[in-house]
Amino acid sequence: MSHSVSLKALRRKVAALERRPAAVPAARAALGVPAIEAALGGGLARGRLHEIFAATPGDVAAAAGFAAMLAARLGDTAPIVWLRQDEAERTAHLHAPGLAELGIDPARLVLGVAADPLMLLRVAAEIVRCDEVGVAVIESWRQPRPLDLTASRRLAVAAEASGVTALMLRVDAAPAPSAAHTRWQVAAAPSQPLEAKAPGFPALDLTLLRQRGGVAGQHWRVEWDRDARGFAEAPLSGVMVPLAEHGSAAA
Repeated sequence: MSHSVSLKALRRKVAALERRPAAVPAARAALGVPAIEAALGGGLARGRLHEIFAATPGDVAAAAGFAAMLAARLGDTAPIVWLRQDEAERTAHLHAPGLAELGIDPARLVLGVAADPLMLLRVAAEIVRCDEVGVAVIESWRQPRPLDLTASRRLAVAAEASGVTALMLRVDAAPAPSAAHTRWQVAAAPSQPLEAKAPGFPALDLTLLRQRGGVAGQHWRVEWDRDARGFAEAPLSGVMVPLAEHGSAAA
């Protein structure tokens, strides 16, 4: 009897999968660098989960800056929700002038603070399901046990269903199996001074570590133009706009 019941349950699951509509191809957002857009098949996929890792502990501000730049590029006029663990909020606060320098209107930013990693992921799943949100940045510290392949899959499915772009910012963490559409490694890079020795544009070294169904391993050095809200290839030659009100290891 138990084998019969199990077989029936399996058949129901298979039938449900066969009835499930095919995933809608993702809309692509141009980032401003043709080489990056070509590698991504036209641009960064909207309505998908993307992971962002700092190359070293000293590059956390650069990784957070990249998340903010993508949010500014992808968010249009919709709200940007930035979710953080309580530990991150105690260490350093998001710096409104720094975000404004990157092109984000602080009035569009909704900040959420969760007491622990499990609550962070539960809240994130609900936020990503809300189709009125433009971009959700989920800032997770270290290697929390609740953040496993299943949890990332839940976020990925929610993003595909709602069209919300989810950016998982990993602080002091190592890459692990996940359902993210792309995985990026970010490091700060020296910026090129402007005329009269004015500070140059923020510069980053980007490495595409992983891309679902696509090539990976490419590396680019880019600059961020706040006025154009886009990236450009940077000349090889650093000023990073501070996102943290204090401290050097938090967004």
